[in-house]
Amino acid sequence: MRDGAPQTIYRKDYQVPDFLVDDVHLSFDIHPGQTRVKSRLQLRRQGAADAALKLDGIGLELESLAIDGEPLTDDAFQVVDEQLIVFKVPDTFELSVEVVIQPEANTSLEGLYKSRTMYCTQCEAEGFRKITYFPDRPDVLAVYTVEVIADQQQCPVLLSNGNLLETKTLADGRHRAVWHDPYPKPSYLFALVAGDLALVEDSYTTVSGREVALRIWVEEKDRHYCDHAMASLKHSMRWDEEVYGLEYDLDLFNIVAVDDFNMGAMENKSLNIFNTSCVLAAPDITTDMGYQRVEAIVAHEYFHNYSGNRVTCRDWFQLSLKEGFTVFRDAEFSADMNSRGVKRVEDVTFLRTHQFAEDAGPMAHPVRPDSFIEISNFYTLTVYEKGAEVVRMLHTLLGADAFHQGATLYFSRHDGQAATCDDFVTAMEDASGRDLTQFRRWYEQAGTPRITVSGKYDSEQQRYSLSIHQENPDSAGQTNKPPLLIPIAVGLIVDGQPLPLSEDNSTQVLELTEREQTFTFDNVPAEPVPSLLRGFSAPVRVMNEPGETELLTLMRGDDDDFVRWDSAQTLLAQLIESEAASIDEDLLDACRAVLNSPDMDAAMKAHTLRLPSEDYLADRAALKGLVDVHRIHHARNRVKAMLAAALAPEWKAAFDDNVVNGPYQPKGAQIGQRALRHLALDYLCSGDAEAVSLASKLYFDADNLTDRLSGARLVVNLGTQAERETLLAHFHDQWSSQNLVMNQWLSLQATRPAEDCVEAVRVLREHPVFDWRNPNKLRSLIGAFAAGNTIAFHRADGAGYALLAETVAHIQADNPQIAARMLSPLTRWRRYAQGQKLMRNELERIANLDNLSRDVFEVVSRSLAEV
Repeated sequence: MRDGAPQTIYRKDYQVPDFLVDDVHLSFDIHPGQTRVKSRLQLRRQGAADAALKLDGIGLELESLAIDGEPLTDDAFQVVDEQLIVFKVPDTFELSVEVVIQPEANTSLEGLYKSRTMYCTQCEAEGFRKITYFPDRPDVLAVYTVEVIADQQQCPVLLSNGNLLETKTLADGRHRAVWHDPYPKPSYLFALVAGDLALVEDSYTTVSGREVALRIWVEEKDRHYCDHAMASLKHSMRWDEEVYGLEYDLDLFNIVAVDDFNMGAMENKSLNIFNTSCVLAAPDITTDMGYQRVEAIVAHEYFHNYSGNRVTCRDWFQLSLKEGFTVFRDAEFSADMNSRGVKRVEDVTFLRTHQFAEDAGPMAHPVRPDSFIEISNFYTLTVYEKGAEVVRMLHTLLGADAFHQGATLYFSRHDGQAATCDDFVTAMEDASGRDLTQFRRWYEQAGTPRITVSGKYDSEQQRYSLSIHQENPDSAGQTNKPPLLIPIAVGLIVDGQPLPLSEDNSTQVLELTEREQTFTFDNVPAEPVPSLLRGFSAPVRVMNEPGETELLTLMRGDDDDFVRWDSAQTLLAQLIESEAASIDEDLLDACRAVLNSPDMDAAMKAHTLRLPSEDYLADRAALKGLVDVHRIHHARNRVKAMLAAALAPEWKAAFDDNVVNGPYQPKGAQIGQRALRHLALDYLCSGDAEAVSLASKLYFDADNLTDRLSGARLVVNLGTQAERETLLAHFHDQWSSQNLVMNQWLSLQATRPAEDCVEAVRVLREHPVFDWRNPNKLRSLIGAFAAGNTIAFHRADGAGYALLAETVAHIQADNPQIAARMLSPLTRWRRYAQGQKLMRNELERIANLDNLSRDVFEVVSRSLAEV
């Protein structure tokens, strides 16, 4: 481990800033190789009278420094430890700073950097300090005026936050634009774009009748791929007006698509910057899932205009205040735009497969963390997805009306402020009249709570009793955790039918507040099968699963989409884990019933009958002991082959009956048909090698990327080497000019479940399609390999681990954010039955690197820490 460990920052040590900034004037003079940044800050003291001014800054070449127009002498300030310290300053003053930066050399993709044809910024969480000296923290909000000067031919488009005040042509072929944002914002929401971009423009009329100009800026080659994103933006604006009463507050909304971007997108006030993969969409370059992702992310970033921008977070420990709330909002939007049941199943699948594993690993932390070394490491599934589930539980407990009243109160009470998670819950308390003191523990406790359930039926009294016990296992720094307030939505299935528990509902929400409680239901005519966690009402594990008979009853007769799906998945998981020689006929009949159900849409059928993923099975196995990934892989494939053979006529019928007629549309019915058809083909290919020819035909006949990738994946995974090479060569030749499609080409090869895939990925790292600097390429090749190819990654000789470690070592100095995030598969080394020592060795090798970044240091040190 390197000497001189970075400083740990603790939430308990929060202090208000000594100085506030009311007004910021920035001037960017962009030239190839260097950019000159001048800033004028209007500051005022709110801390101690003798407090020095401390400003954050990284990699800045300081040219000049002045207070109220008077240059400072060298003894009046000091630059040390990524800070500029000015020793004595007045209580109110103007600070002028001039620095030089080099965006072209900025490989971290934080601050101001160059991506292909444009200069752009990414300032969340702490990127603004790479632009100029500033109190770079979210509780310092200021009004910004920004001047951008650049060569008019190279950078004809000059953008920043807010409203365009002025444009002017200058001498020597340069030009100037001045932007002003009237809403105070923290520095992390600052944005700038300068480049050669094409415009796609539309407009939106708000509920009050204001006309808002909507503009999407892309490279010229991508101009025709923006229609879906534009439609999604307008749907989002309408939805936020109708559901939350929130109207857009400026007359202009810009989106810019950037190819080199560490994140999915960024909600900078009125100038959202997106990864190209999250804004461009067309049938030949985007899958059905990709279309839905674009819609969701456009909505997410737009919704941040209030839940994140107008009301921001006081400090980075409160990150879930904006992210968890906004993920909940975008999930509800997607549910309203598409299928609510399918959306809930997709979200729960992701949460239980990935966030539960994070909760069980070395990076486990509460939704509101207590400490961090590098905040970029806490843009996690816990903060986002579990944070959204915490908000959803509030919605469940309070009801929709009280929840929305609480949200309205929160927005009005804290408009223009930097708030906390406690402020959000307090608004919910005040609007609903409920005491949510115990509920706040969800923000404090790490880990996934566990519940055990037992039922007892009294036939004489026609009374059913449900006893529920809760516990939250110990985690780092947290033991003997007090009980949570857990909303458990339940139903009762009697004689195969849901029992009404109220006049118009078969669901009742139980509030579990003690370690163990018993709830009673009267007027239950026969012994019921309990339907638990309806709608997945809380992010918990149910430790004592029902038996096969009960699960089949729920799978066949429950009226809750989640429970019906979850029961099928549990039955299939149990079948895989049992390594049984045959499949029970009752389960086969239940699968046939799903395929033939007139009441279940095709997408839900596909979700219900798709085998649980290897990651989810590994998470289940980790609860009982060490994980044998090879055993899981082979057991799952064996069950797939058994289901393929037993239901071969049904799979063939599903494949033939779900051909989509007419032009491609990324909408509900068609998406479901394609999903079910592709699942059926997957089973057919697993049971009959000759069926791979159907997959090849699907690929070559496809008129959209969804069909094309489904056929290609089956040929690559199950076809002969000659078939695989022919298809991959054709794919490359057809789509080599499309970056987003080539990312899929890389992932296809990286996830082929064979041990020699390690060598194939090594070769692909040298392919012209791959780019070490581009995060999308890294995620598509190395990320997909490490996270989605258990057989190759966990190869017995450790070559898969070494490949990931080499990659992290190669990029960690240039792009520490991406390097740290890619490490995740190695961090869980303790849970595996094989390879523990080899994985630990690779982590130790990374730990001993010279100039190890803070991001990677934190992940590695926590992974290697004694349990």
